[in-house]
Amino acid sequence: MRMTRPLALATLIVTTSLSFGQNGIGPITTSVAQSKPRSGHPQSAIAASYSLKFLVSGPYALENPSGLITQFGYLNDFPPQTIEATKTEPDENTYLILPSNPGGPTPGYNYGRHFLFQGHEVGKDLCYITRINLDVTEKAHKITLLTPVGQDGLTHFNSIDGSTYNPFTGTLLFTQETTFPNGGVIEVSTTWPPTANRLDGILGSTGYEGIHPDDQGNLLLIEDVGGTKVNVDPNDPNSPKAARQPTSFVYRFVPYDKTNLSKGGKLQALQVSIDGKPVVFNANDPVGDTFALAQLQLHTPGTSYPVQWVTVHDTAVDGTTAFDANTAAKAALATPFKRPENAQFAPGANFLTFFFDPTGDTSADSGNTPDLAARGAWGSIFRVDLNSDRNTGLISIFVLGDADHSSFDNLTFADANTLLAAEDRGDTLHLQLNKLDSVWSFFIDGSPALRFVALGRDTQSEVDAAYLDAGTSGYQNEGDQEPTGLHVSVGSTSAAAMPGTMANLDNPRAFLTRQHGENVVWEIIKSR
Repeated sequence: MRMTRPLALATLIVTTSLSFGQNGIGPITTSVAQSKPRSGHPQSAIAASYSLKFLVSGPYALENPSGLITQFGYLNDFPPQTIEATKTEPDENTYLILPSNPGGPTPGYNYGRHFLFQGHEVGKDLCYITRINLDVTEKAHKITLLTPVGQDGLTHFNSIDGSTYNPFTGTLLFTQETTFPNGGVIEVSTTWPPTANRLDGILGSTGYEGIHPDDQGNLLLIEDVGGTKVNVDPNDPNSPKAARQPTSFVYRFVPYDKTNLSKGGKLQALQVSIDGKPVVFNANDPVGDTFALAQLQLHTPGTSYPVQWVTVHDTAVDGTTAFDANTAAKAALATPFKRPENAQFAPGANFLTFFFDPTGDTSADSGNTPDLAARGAWGSIFRVDLNSDRNTGLISIFVLGDADHSSFDNLTFADANTLLAAEDRGDTLHLQLNKLDSVWSFFIDGSPALRFVALGRDTQSEVDAAYLDAGTSGYQNEGDQEPTGLHVSVGSTSAAAMPGTMANLDNPRAFLTRQHGENVVWEIIKSR
């Protein structure tokens, strides 16, 4: 049975948003009129009253190079790479103000207290984590490597994407967006020298991307793994295979000891029920899953459906051997989504409301098929309102994507009423629609969306895209750039001021990365 969102919860969020609209970097009231075309190297544009301040870029040298890891955004692997060095794709940013100088590779050096951390999404067992020392002006000490290579010249990390700070453990958490056995969560200390440990036997191994703690020390984890591709017209085997079967899950980890994740806990996944039946993954029918009525119902604006958390792994029962979280979620009859990328808790909602964003199919062949567009082919943003027990609640569609608003990835709140969502359309969709990516402002109170950033591309990205367009043999890098690392935070190490609280929006700083090409990191500056 279809259900409507409880008025009390909806009213709580809207009232909070309107009451605290001046907190954060909002309210955002201006916009960029158009996205940038996929031609040449157009400049990026941001809404009036905001500007993009350059911080670092890919060619910046690391103060403590290690093996092939010598620069912020490039590997030192040309040669053997035949065309150019590998771009490392710095991804999500986490901003922190530490209580004192944490130290670094240069003894006695003052690294300050303000830092920006990011993982690099390169593969080849050479993924790494960097710390931008925001208080440092000397270029030689601006960027510190936190994960040097081992004796074999490798870090044995891959595709690091998501990042967050856990105030209950006092550690950073990074996610590896790749499948079992290489995916999973890495816990990293903020002290020097840092320690980095994988938690595959606790949180499971899968293509996690977004990761966010709540005020009880639970972790919200978002999985992004690609599903089986099917024809956009199931009756025409010659139609493009551009639609993906939903096969990724939204997880919650409930630790036994919130101050020590290694002590284990329960990994759970979100289960949606429609007409009294859970929406589940069907390995034997990818076409049926992709075109399912339940997917249409789930993506229909104005509807909402019951959800609950179902346990997929319990260390007290199942032990601490590394396990495939995706397989466990399917066995537990959790509900799959079409490549969710990230999530955010709504500020001031007591961690009872969160938003997450399946990126969709990133293909106009799929999006231009009405039956698939109605099922989230262009991407979507869902809202989950939990009951006070946090174990049950309702899910509703917040944004159903279209050709102009598509392929959502990073999320952050600019203020309590404004959810910022970055696009990641990819080269194929850029080429199909002649549109580069944007960052959108979506409003909890229902106001029309505004384009906050229209991303351009630099000359290096233009060259990279040309290599891809030409089908250059042996070329290993991405082409067009994407906006990532979208992050608004006061940088507090306190649970009382972490993202999801109103205190997190009390005079925060905001950051954005233009990934690929020169891998530039910006700070978003609001005119005062």
